[in-house]
Amino acid sequence: MLDRRLNAFRPDLADIALKGQVDAERFVAPEPAMVSEPVVALRPKPDLSSGIDTELLMGEEVRVFERTGGWAWVQAVDDGYVGYLPEEALGPIVAPTHIVTAPRTFVYSGADLRFPTRTALSMGSRLTISGEAEIRGTRYLLLADGGALVARHLRPMSDPPAPDYVAVAALFLETPYLWGGKSGFGIDCSGLVQLAMLMAGHAAPRDSDMQASGLGQAIDRNALRRGDLVFWKGHVAIMEDEKSMIHANGNTMSVARETLAAAIERIGWLYGEPTGYRRPVAET
Repeated sequence: MLDRRLNAFRPDLADIALKGQVDAERFVAPEPAMVSEPVVALRPKPDLSSGIDTELLMGEEVRVFERTGGWAWVQAVDDGYVGYLPEEALGPIVAPTHIVTAPRTFVYSGADLRFPTRTALSMGSRLTISGEAEIRGTRYLLLADGGALVARHLRPMSDPPAPDYVAVAALFLETPYLWGGKSGFGIDCSGLVQLAMLMAGHAAPRDSDMQASGLGQAIDRNALRRGDLVFWKGHVAIMEDEKSMIHANGNTMSVARETLAAAIERIGWLYGEPTGYRRPVAET
């Protein structure tokens, strides 16, 4: 059976790519669009009281299957996740030139850190830069609408990605835990893995069960090293070395560092032993 998280189909409407695989009253070809707000929740239902499945960041592309009642039914291009978001959070596709590399950064109303801020963006947000300026030794990148960001908080999309995704994950230490979160303002365990790997140039599925079943290769516990993943039922952690790990967790309600032995002892009474270990990035 097709996973509804990754395939757009309902009894009344479905992705035309699924014709012949599912039953639906209508099949439609999706229209392209781009997230135009800093962070937007993707929900399983078009209802603000519905829980969050994941989040999309500014500049992420989506395929739109339906727009009705102020909601859009979409599929994220990066990881294929399907859900509903407010239609007002979408705009036309504009090719991004830069990506935010700091966990969080401000958009100022102009090229000066003393100016008022307009909004804040998360690591992974993609922007189209139209110019630059330098004020009192600080370089700023400029948006077409006059907004400005500190240049050292972004890199060109054409530049090489971060060399070590574990080091990227460590930048999120003390970030609040948020179920379904995938940003520097709040993040969950699998969101941390996905976002950190994205910044290092590696694609990863969104949810921990998807990562546990298909990300990289399975390994034995005694082979664990930096960058490997440890899975429990509904949870994933990133190994910093053979003993220490980083994970977004509901115990500290933050991204925290913990030894694997301590985590196994603490988690065991509720979720049991780890269910698997994987090496997400192949050896080169």
